[in-house]
Amino acid sequence: MTTTISWPARLPLPTYDGYALEPESAVTRTDMESGPARQRRRFTQTPTRIPVRWRMSAVDFATFEAWFRLKLDDGADWFAISLLGGSGIAAHEARFVGQGNTPYKAVPSRGGAWIVTSTLEIRQRPMLDAGALEILLAEDVVALFANIQTLHTTLHVGLPVSIRW
Repeated sequence: MTTTISWPARLPLPTYDGYALEPESAVTRTDMESGPARQRRRFTQTPTRIPVRWRMSAVDFATFEAWFRLKLDDGADWFAISLLGGSGIAAHEARFVGQGNTPYKAVPSRGGAWIVTSTLEIRQRPMLDAGALEILLAEDVVALFANIQTLHTTLHVGLPVSIRW
């Protein structure tokens, strides 16, 4: 990651409510006069949009507003945040794109909480590399993980300490 700004550790991560990965298409399609349409890849890296929702206390929301304005330059800058993806929770480089001219929406809720919603754009989703994909496509994944667990138990629990490294 190239950004030096991080999501504040004291603020909550997005909730599951409304959370979704919405990748932009990297393919362009050309309809033909006759026959099937042609498709080709236009880009090797496409951004993904993620609608997000946070439930924040009043202090958290005050912190968020100040961080957004002072650290993110009113949302113009990219920042590092841990988000859920296919490989689990991982670091992403994101920025606020919101909806229309609104970078985020904040609605007060009962008990002094704030519900903050927005859309984040991430540069690249972390995912499996080609080697890991080949293993997962070729192997019985459940058996593979069971064997890994068995090997771990044998090495770290079953063997006497004198035999271990």
